[in-house]
Amino acid sequence: MFYKRVKIRTTQGFTLIETVVVIGIYTVIMFAVTESILQFYKYNAYAIAQAGQVDTARRGMTILVQDLREMTFADDGTFPLKSMLPHAVGFYSDVDRDNSVEYVEYQLASSTLKKRIYGAVGNPPVYGTIPESTQILSEYVQNQTLATSTFFYFNKNGVLASSTTNITDIVYIQAQIIVNIDIVRDPGQFMLRSSAALRNLKENI
Repeated sequence: MFYKRVKIRTTQGFTLIETVVVIGIYTVIMFAVTESILQFYKYNAYAIAQAGQVDTARRGMTILVQDLREMTFADDGTFPLKSMLPHAVGFYSDVDRDNSVEYVEYQLASSTLKKRIYGAVGNPPVYGTIPESTQILSEYVQNQTLATSTFFYFNKNGVLASSTTNITDIVYIQAQIIVNIDIVRDPGQFMLRSSAALRNLKENI
């Protein structure tokens, strides 16, 4: 009687040593990837934070310009522009589109640009001294640190206003803010500049 030999192939898994080696290699790779990500954020944290603040400032500047362009006479007939200072501007504008004109104040206090809104009550209307709302539009604004004005005012001839300029002569306002979360570090400050003609003044109609 003859017997035929049959070879049976068996598949073996990883041995313990091979498993340990694979785990070790995987751990080294994951550590390297994680460290690379951490180093990226460590060395780019300033640039990322700066970009975020610039984007916030850009949105704030858009709101400011929109409000300036809608400047109009107050409910009590007061001239649209009430206050013009290097780092603050106060004016009347229907910012909430409710057919009632609010008093709006933009002020750079230290390094924070804020917007305050004051409503009118009564008949004849009287504007309050406590803001109905306060909004932070931008932080890390370095204008005061750099001795640079935030607001510039011009008459109808394009002449920059001086301390003797009558407020009723202003027809054009330019705003600029310099943003930098750390003034001694690169990539340096970022300047945003925009302007608005006061189109609702009687002379411009």
